[in-house]
Amino acid sequence: MRQTPPVRFRILGSLECWDGDERVHVGGPVSERVLVTLLLEPQRVLPVHRLVEAVWDEDAPATAAHQVRKAVAELRQRIPDGRTLIATDGPGYRAAVTPEQLDLLQFTDALRRARDHAAAGLTAEATALLREAVALWRGPVLSGNGGAVVDAASASLEERRMTAVEQLFDLRLEAGEGAELVAEIREAIGGNPLRETLRGQLMLALYRSGRQAEALEEYGNIRALLDEELGIQPGDALRELHQAILRNDPSLTVAAAPSPAAAPAVTGSRSTLPYDLRDFTGREEELHKLLGFVEGATGSGPLIIAIDGMGGSGKTSLAVRAAHQLAEQYPDAQLHLDLRGYTPGEEPLAPPAAAEALLRMLGIPGERIPDDPQGRINLWRSTMTKHRMILLLDNVVDEAQVKPLLASPTGTVVLITSRALLVDLDAAHSVSLGTMAPPDSVALIVGIIGERRAEAEPSAVADLADLAGHLPLALRIAAARLRKRPRWTVRYLVDRLRDDTHRLAELSAGERSVEVTLRLSYEGLGADYRKSFRLLGQYPGADLDVYTAAALLDLGVRDAEDVLEYLLDMHLVQQHEPGRYAFHDLVRSFALLLSHTRSSGGTGEFSEEAAGAVRRLLEFSLTASDAACDLLFPGRVRMARPAPSFRPELAPLSTPEAARDWFEREQDSLLAAIALAFRRGLDREVALLAANVVFHLDLRGRLDDFLALCRTALAAARRLNEADLLRLSLSNLAVACWKRGRFEDGIAAAVEAHELAVELGDRRGQAKDTGVLGLLLATTGRFDEALPRLEQSIALKRELGAERAESESLSNVSGVYMERGCFEEAVSAATRSIELARTLGASEKELVGLTDLAQVQLAMGEVATAARTLAAARERAPGALAPADRALQLVLSAEAEGRLGRRQQVLSWVEEALATKGLEDAPVREVTVWNTAGRFFHRDGDHERALGLHRQAHVSAARLGHRVEEAYALDGIARALAALGDAEGAAERGAAAEEAFRAMGIPGRFRRAD
Repeated sequence: MRQTPPVRFRILGSLECWDGDERVHVGGPVSERVLVTLLLEPQRVLPVHRLVEAVWDEDAPATAAHQVRKAVAELRQRIPDGRTLIATDGPGYRAAVTPEQLDLLQFTDALRRARDHAAAGLTAEATALLREAVALWRGPVLSGNGGAVVDAASASLEERRMTAVEQLFDLRLEAGEGAELVAEIREAIGGNPLRETLRGQLMLALYRSGRQAEALEEYGNIRALLDEELGIQPGDALRELHQAILRNDPSLTVAAAPSPAAAPAVTGSRSTLPYDLRDFTGREEELHKLLGFVEGATGSGPLIIAIDGMGGSGKTSLAVRAAHQLAEQYPDAQLHLDLRGYTPGEEPLAPPAAAEALLRMLGIPGERIPDDPQGRINLWRSTMTKHRMILLLDNVVDEAQVKPLLASPTGTVVLITSRALLVDLDAAHSVSLGTMAPPDSVALIVGIIGERRAEAEPSAVADLADLAGHLPLALRIAAARLRKRPRWTVRYLVDRLRDDTHRLAELSAGERSVEVTLRLSYEGLGADYRKSFRLLGQYPGADLDVYTAAALLDLGVRDAEDVLEYLLDMHLVQQHEPGRYAFHDLVRSFALLLSHTRSSGGTGEFSEEAAGAVRRLLEFSLTASDAACDLLFPGRVRMARPAPSFRPELAPLSTPEAARDWFEREQDSLLAAIALAFRRGLDREVALLAANVVFHLDLRGRLDDFLALCRTALAAARRLNEADLLRLSLSNLAVACWKRGRFEDGIAAAVEAHELAVELGDRRGQAKDTGVLGLLLATTGRFDEALPRLEQSIALKRELGAERAESESLSNVSGVYMERGCFEEAVSAATRSIELARTLGASEKELVGLTDLAQVQLAMGEVATAARTLAAARERAPGALAPADRALQLVLSAEAEGRLGRRQQVLSWVEEALATKGLEDAPVREVTVWNTAGRFFHRDGDHERALGLHRQAHVSAARLGHRVEEAYALDGIARALAALGDAEGAAERGAAAEEAFRAMGIPGRFRRAD
């Protein structure tokens, strides 16, 4: 019985579906567009949102996703074996068709085989294959009624068809055809009047038909058309052809075919180089380096230059440009061979096959080429030694693929491109390609979309370059999408690319796809390295060290480093400094994509493998940050937590300075890890890790990050509903609110934290939260409520032996004593705070205590003593203090030295304090610095400057509710106005200040000295 032919689809024109000899009706417009969109990317999973876009462009109804799924169901019913041909795969659907079933796959395969035959010198076979490919074309996809997405794909296919048509005409011209081509070329020009290649082919066909005048007239036609339509002149190739026709250049005639009986020698220059990109942009440094290797070459062996880089970095484009620029120096031949190291669906070309292809490119007939593999290689090597040529071996998988093809002595320049760093190629020069420089990225986009469009949205163009990762392939795809969608703004595409979950899908156009390019590199790895790549992709930070990598990989540090170095050689990770490794943004997106699993309902989840890596990362981060905090913040109390599930290796840390450096390097990555943990619902890890990280954020004055992290930790703790972690998170939030000037929010958090501490019987928690509440109340001028709480906190901390915490509260209470005029108590508290901090080795607490003591001494009028106290503090490393605390130290130093009449360096201290980076993020300290600086300038006679600073302080303090500094600002404004002759204004502000001081119980004779 005759087997029924399989279902066949034709999409290169109107949509046709055939079941044997019977045509199948697939349904209405929605079904047609869904089916065609799937068939345009066979065997690739297309998510539902992509199909929605294809059907409705930007005007999808609310029911669009449902309609797409309904259309798929109908297609499966209408098409025989439809459930197999349209497969559900994860988030979407896939057209599971074979080349025999789809004209597009046949078209693509014919073009590929034609290219290979042409490269091997088999022009007759290549011509036949191109005829076969072109014959499959029946018109635009869906006859031009497919909508924007389908039309864009159709335009890409039309471009490929026209390229094939041009290649076919070239081969036929080379074979001696002339007059018989004129009509066909004119027909092709009718639909593509601006294609210069077709015009040149028509001119050549006319010339060879004895119609020189018409050939010259044709040049005039295209020149006039280009000028009228685009305002440009014909390209170099067309102009050179015009000149050659004018002078009847003999090279335009067809060479006589060799006698079949004669063995053709390798004569004349042969070139199989791809065309040089007209819009080639950037890479000047790399090109100069490459050409420099050639200019400075010595010796008799082949000059080997290996160009490596990640997929899509433009290796082939650079090699082709260099080859074209060197062509005149190597006149015998310029050969290009794709060794298919990373070609979809194809095996890498073996050395014997490569040798045969190269020999055929040089015109060696098949009967002269040995049948045995080693004989072919030997013949190629002996042929290579006799010629001065350029050999471009493209897309190489490893050294073993090219070493057999190299011979010595020879005058050949061998350019090799590979995604791997080919370290075992002896005597090879190396050029490694990274991403493009931002200006070059922008220039590439501008060259594709046009200056007018780019100039309308310069910031969006820069954002587009960033989101494309400055990767040439991604830049070209993104710019090409804009060129094909003239109604899109650059900003619209930028907004689409900001969604990291869909960015790779957006960076796909026709056969070009960043995801496919990266997948080829990934699939070229061994199984263990593929797993390592997926695990490392879970890391959320900008870069990582070998210790973090070891935790992610669950390996020893040395083994983890070996993995990273291998991936570095394969250009799947980058290295910007020794010992630190990073993913390119698009590579990270791809690695995360690999880690998703899909449930039957279509929702995305992370694999257990990925989840395990994240858990190890968080356990490592907790263990490492515990060790760093112990060194950097001695006396702090660790939060109890379960023992880690593995024993992570930690970077050696032995001093506070080393711990501070570790935190500086890892801080942003720790924040990213906490954000990742929060998204994954790992709430206990969020709360515990945040409790460590807040210490360093506070030290570095990153108070916005401090506040945001505390809020994240609180949200996680509430979601977890564990009282001890909730209390801890509330307590830290209260401190962050005080530092950021959000006093009422801080009071509410401190009260709730204290209530939880009482319920839990947590006396340490009660001690801390009572002290924080007292500090917040004092800042708002509620001294009568604040003082007993601070004293209670100190007593409880002393009883518990919590010396670090006691030092903090003593420092806080000294300021309250000072404002109330209780100087003896203030000095005692500050001194005790300093002693405790010094005993613990808590240098940052000691320096804060010295600043507090100096403030009390200044208020007491003991200026010389205060100057000595501040001088001792300044001798310590500035990095031990938060920036805002350092600014206060400097401005108080200026006040003390100024009052002693020592003017040297005083003004520079004030200016440095006022210009401190990050001071604006610490408003509590900022208003104190402004008021202190205002008093300095007032005493110095610069009353205008003093007035401005006090006014700034007043506005900020009033907004914050910082009643103490608000009162001092009013007092400073009054003094400055009086000095400037505004008695009425001075009296008004002075009265307001007195009223505020009186309400807070700050006695006039004991206020901060002027």
